Amino acid sequence: MALGTAMAAYELRFDSGRICLDLLATTHPEERLDSVEVLCAWITGSGLVPYGTPLAHADASWLVGFRELRGRIGQLVRGGPAPQTGLPYGLALARVNEFALAPPPAPRAVAGEDGKLVRELDGPPACAALLGAVARDAVELLTDPVARAGIRQCEGDNCPIVYLDTSRGRRRRWCSSEVCGNRERVARHRRRAALARA
Repeated sequence: MALGTAMAAYELRFDSGRICLDLLATTHPEERLDSVEVLCAWITGSGLVPYGTPLAHADASWLVGFRELRGRIGQLVRGGPAPQTGLPYGLALARVNEFALAPPPAPRAVAGEDGKLVRELDGPPACAALLGAVARDAVELLTDPVARAGIRQCEGDNCPIVYLDTSRGRRRRWCSSEVCGNRERVARHRRRAALARA
């Protein structure tokens, strides 16, 4: 299955504004990271690796690592502003910091087919390196007071997606205007129509 087909088939989303928040979105409306193939599609789609990077060495242990990191980041994003909020928060913080220690995949510039420089990785990326990149993104987000102030939970019914609101005036209400925003507009229209008939 081609990468684009895999992403379309599994409806992977990359619209939260940060890689670490995009990872959180892989749980809604159901588990998205249910195979190594989908995880590889997410890794490429998120921009952690350039398109075409070989990921054939990925295995089930990668799923375990990414799911654990996702859970720990979720605890930090939703758990409160300081480690004093409880033991689970402190454990999550320690684990994300531990993940963040891994060195990132080494990039290099190479000439593309058209002669322009493109980014490639020096070799196949290790799982720990990719987890480290996502963990560092979470650390940067959560320690930047301006960015952290922009973290929002979608106002859509039963939508747990968290995103970074960078809109003008900080008035973004939904994870996606096309998904939850559209549902809200349809529901509002139906309520008005029902009131008009009553």
